[in-house]
Amino acid sequence: MSDARRLDAPAVERRLARIDELLEHLQGVPGPTSEAAITVVQALTEVYGEALARVRDLGGPALAAALAGDELLGHLLVLHDLHPDPLDRRVAAALDALRPALRERGGDVEPAGIDGAVATVRLRLKGCGSSSGAVEEAVREAVLAAGPELSEVRLEPSGDAPAPAFVPLDALVRPSGSACGVPA
Repeated sequence: MSDARRLDAPAVERRLARIDELLEHLQGVPGPTSEAAITVVQALTEVYGEALARVRDLGGPALAAALAGDELLGHLLVLHDLHPDPLDRRVAAALDALRPALRERGGDVEPAGIDGAVATVRLRLKGCGSSSGAVEEAVREAVLAAGPELSEVRLEPSGDAPAPAFVPLDALVRPSGSACGVPA
């Protein structure tokens, strides 16, 4: 395929979403035609998985690591049980990548374990919590991207919870600001 026909990340995501929609539609249609179509997709997926395994094996460990480092190929390696890194290592690496940004904001994150298809992550956040939902979602997304075979990411608070913050009374009654110093 020439470079002009290559798909960027958003185009890949759109196609994957469309494939999911079409497969869901096929699964909802009774009859031998839809069953045959699903069987064809499964067989094609198995053949492409075998082809990917052969490419990985022919290239050796360096190529396997390069393939695993690409987001799309890494997901395909996981799908076909070919990824060189175990799930716990991939999750830990994803959290390591988030840690510097969290530490800048006074927080931290660490893996707490994986049980079946559920990863548990300890998350410590400081501050007034106005953006904690966004941080929690970013952690979930990063873990699920590293381990697409996971079905859930549970967040548990770190054992060293911060002391309650003192909020001056005038900060609560002042209409022009909030307790966190962010304009209302």
